[in-house]
Amino acid sequence: MGEVSLNNGNAKYERIPFGSEMLKQFLFDPAYKNLNHGSFGAFPRVIRDAQRVFQDECESSPDEFIFYKYPKFLDESRAAAAKLLDVPVDTVVFVSNATLGVNTVLRNIQWHEDGRDEVIYFSTIYGACGKTVTYLCESTRNLVQARTVTLNYPLSDASVLEGFKKAITASRADRKVPRLAIFDTISSVPGIRMPFEGLVKICAEEGILSLVDAAHGIGQIPLSLSTLQPDFFVTNLHKWLFVPRGCALLYVPFKNQALMRSSLPTSHSFTPLVKGPRSLNGFPPNTKTGFVNNFEFVGTIDNSNYLVAAEAIKWRQEACGGEEAIHDYCTKLVKEGGKLVADILGTKILDYEEHGLTDCFMINVLLPLALTPTSAAVPDADKPAAHFHTVKEEHSFLVRHWAHRTLVDDYKTYIFLYFSRGQWWARLSAQVYLEMSDFEWAGRTLKEICERVGKEEFLVSSLDKEVEALEKGVEGVGLAEA
Repeated sequence: MGEVSLNNGNAKYERIPFGSEMLKQFLFDPAYKNLNHGSFGAFPRVIRDAQRVFQDECESSPDEFIFYKYPKFLDESRAAAAKLLDVPVDTVVFVSNATLGVNTVLRNIQWHEDGRDEVIYFSTIYGACGKTVTYLCESTRNLVQARTVTLNYPLSDASVLEGFKKAITASRADRKVPRLAIFDTISSVPGIRMPFEGLVKICAEEGILSLVDAAHGIGQIPLSLSTLQPDFFVTNLHKWLFVPRGCALLYVPFKNQALMRSSLPTSHSFTPLVKGPRSLNGFPPNTKTGFVNNFEFVGTIDNSNYLVAAEAIKWRQEACGGEEAIHDYCTKLVKEGGKLVADILGTKILDYEEHGLTDCFMINVLLPLALTPTSAAVPDADKPAAHFHTVKEEHSFLVRHWAHRTLVDDYKTYIFLYFSRGQWWARLSAQVYLEMSDFEWAGRTLKEICERVGKEEFLVSSLDKEVEALEKGVEGVGLAEA
């Protein structure tokens, strides 16, 4: 096979109308409705085909491809992603997912020996990242500690920023050093855009390292990292940018790259503090920075998904009409679609007067389910309407698990459901292959699911092992990739 480059601008894509016509470009089963794009993403057939070209090229001559061709193609994709994020190409590298990016940053920071360092994060932190902070505290024998800012939505952006400032003040009052803060661009549960711009600014003013978890960032909201200027930023390209799983970008500005001494796992390009015998890795010499080299080859794995990032960006520009067109369509669809679902259910969306919570491609709709009167009440929860179906508190996680499985088995879809502060919510995603009829279907499907919950069908399900696990307190089922 000859020289391959799908990223040289030769391929041209025709503009495709959003909705049912765009749906034909994706690989979904015709019977399946993908209303949960936010969890695992999806990518069009042409990007799948482009990835297979690279895979075939690699198999035709593995050594030649991995040693000599792969770095060139990788640089093309890094350049395209860097341009989209408005940063120098040598400030970005690829990792497999946002969680790995967060781990890479946290495990590279040299924490102070006096044990006063703190990591500040919000209660809405992605579960795996929260567990990473917990592990960090344990593994350092509390050399670094955690401080949580609790968010009880709906909240205004100003309230979120004020809560963050109070946490910083409290940390210092306790004679601690708020060293690093982790926060989302858009949180997973609930699916809400956070005032991350203001949080980055506060960190800069207070001398705190900002680690932005933008797992739901690139491809969903406009981003200029040169304007934002975070200390660290990680974003999944496979969620909203139409890149195959798993592909994420880690941004580290030049001023902080010396802090990131090792990839995870540590690989060939790690530079020890004490010089020893030179390690040979087979890769040809280059003029790239130590940071970029460190992440270029991290063990043998199929990273052909990294190589089609540039092609995915090009496809979005030509076939979809560009980032602004995608953003305008999806934000309009999610707002109108979410309202339609809420109207069908006789409930509401999670929002506030500024409408900042719906300024993304995900929306949270209240389900017509309520805890029985004998259950512990949530002080500030709204009184449920008469048409709400009641559930015993001890069945809350079982209901959620049953509903997820039933949506897949009986309705050929998956809608992310969660239980928060005495209420059940559904998180729905908008995307260019969806239209209002899909949200209408989602509303009627959720209404039917809730009616079946009211009849306690979940108590006679055949999911015996799953039910047993839930009764033993396994509450995290289904949260792994929110």
